[in-house]
Amino acid sequence: MKALLAKKQDKGYKVSLEETEPQSGEVLVDIAYSSLNYKDALAVTAKGRIIRTFPMVIGIDLAGTVIESSSDEFRKGDKVIGLAQGLGETEWGGYAQQQRVLAKTLVPLPASLSLEDAMRIGTAGFTAMLSVMALDAYGLEPSEREVVVTGAAGGVGSLAVMLLARRGHRVAASTGRPELEEYFRNLGASSILPRAELARKPSPLESERFLGGIDTVGGDTLATLFAQTVYEGAIACCGMAGGHELNTTVWPLILRNVALLGISSIHTSKEKRKEAWSRLAAEVPRDRLEAISRTEPLSNIVALSEELLAGKVLGRIVIDVNR
Repeated sequence: MKALLAKKQDKGYKVSLEETEPQSGEVLVDIAYSSLNYKDALAVTAKGRIIRTFPMVIGIDLAGTVIESSSDEFRKGDKVIGLAQGLGETEWGGYAQQQRVLAKTLVPLPASLSLEDAMRIGTAGFTAMLSVMALDAYGLEPSEREVVVTGAAGGVGSLAVMLLARRGHRVAASTGRPELEEYFRNLGASSILPRAELARKPSPLESERFLGGIDTVGGDTLATLFAQTVYEGAIACCGMAGGHELNTTVWPLILRNVALLGISSIHTSKEKRKEAWSRLAAEVPRDRLEAISRTEPLSNIVALSEELLAGKVLGRIVIDVNR
């Protein structure tokens, strides 16, 4: 099979398309598509410490058809999705034509989704849905106050805007690309929030402005949103594109009862993954999903990764592993 393989060198590692054999695992999957996430781009360009063991086939997502299985859970011909759970980090990942995968990593593809649609959603959309589910569980109900999505032009952000709007929330799309207003409006955003309004050092507590949000940025952006969130509001935190540090105070916590909800898609339970995919299949409009994504060949992965890290990617990139 052809795969994107990372091999350790004296200094760092080298990434190249090579012919190799699938790793061990109970389920052999004929992969149709993967996707390009921020974490994938860091791994491809060796700009982040993503890969834990070498050699490693990169790619934290995959969607395909079961060829053979030693697990009672899956049979030949089943359509499946795999994401996170160590793929592309400690287990060989989805940038390959075939892969052997642990059965615990996979969930069935919902009948209403195509394999390509599943990767248009991918880890980004899955993370957005986990964030929405966390806000729902907290009890955040739609109101006249807006919910902010930071980094709204990215994969997680775009899907988050769409999902929150579908839930009835008024959504402020925070972005450094104001020329994309029509794009955000089509996703359901009620307003466009210039990035600079949040990307600054905040006061310990600022005027109540937002019901809460889904934050993909971290750093000062999250700290400012935190300081501006209303009493008993909530923020789902799922990214750090703007920095991993969070310099803030406890005031929003103890004076306004604001909740910071941590979101990780890495080791989500299978039950919760199935629930999230069921909701994604039901709640994501297919026409809008197609409009915010494009499909590219695996052979272009390096250039695409550089484009994503430079903030030039809009929405989602699906990777056709057979091109």
